[in-house]
Amino acid sequence: MRTAAVENQVRQIVADFNAGRLGQAMSLCETSLQKDRSDSTLNHLFAAILFATGDAARANIHVEISLAGMPDNAPGQLLAGRIARSLGDFNRAIFHLGRAAILSANVEILLEQARTFDAAGDRSRAIGAWRALNRANPASPEAAARLGRILFEDGSPDDAAAILEGVAAIDRSPSMWFDLGLVRQDLHDLAGAAEAYRKALEQRPDDAEAAVNLGIVLQDMGDMDDAIAAYRTAYSLRPDTLGAIAMSLTSAPRGQLWLDRQALQRTLKS
Repeated sequence: MRTAAVENQVRQIVADFNAGRLGQAMSLCETSLQKDRSDSTLNHLFAAILFATGDAARANIHVEISLAGMPDNAPGQLLAGRIARSLGDFNRAIFHLGRAAILSANVEILLEQARTFDAAGDRSRAIGAWRALNRANPASPEAAARLGRILFEDGSPDDAAAILEGVAAIDRSPSMWFDLGLVRQDLHDLAGAAEAYRKALEQRPDDAEAAVNLGIVLQDMGDMDDAIAAYRTAYSLRPDTLGAIAMSLTSAPRGQLWLDRQALQRTLKS
């Protein structure tokens, strides 16, 4: 039976941890554990503190001690899964997160499962997990971004578009705008693709690939002046985009013929 003094220490450790006072939380936790090294709650807290400070190996030891006393503790299983994944032990991470999901199904656990399947290279289970998370929380930008990218790579641009468009524009990251540009471009929605690439560049002005793709889309729309402007931006950001720009200009139906690469370079520099 835990004493009132230990209960007070636990509350103080939690308060320090939540306030970012990790040193104080760790010191108090170590002091408390000296009196009872098998206490499940203290070991869980110590594991969380160690993990937060980057000591995953020691955190792993203490979370396992915690789970030995409280195997049906969903937060403990969740923490154990995160720690195992950080150590590259994906099988154990999947096991712990699976236990956590059985004990307390919620979007946080679904997210960690999806991330873990991705990290483990288990594409089929990753797709299932990202789908489950997207159903549970359609507004999750991370779930939409990852699932949209996977669906696009698997040759389902319509499904990818539906997922990516489901996230409010204000919540879209630069990479999500870029992927939405790819999807719209694949679906021949050139105006929509141009908008998406411009949004990506607004949020991440140094994205040379987005600038190249914007140039390609504008070129396909017949807007050569703005296309060249986009290519100039890409070239100024990353000169090694010259090959992609030259190929786009000479191969597209609305492109231009450049026999002299140096002339193209001069144009992009002007």
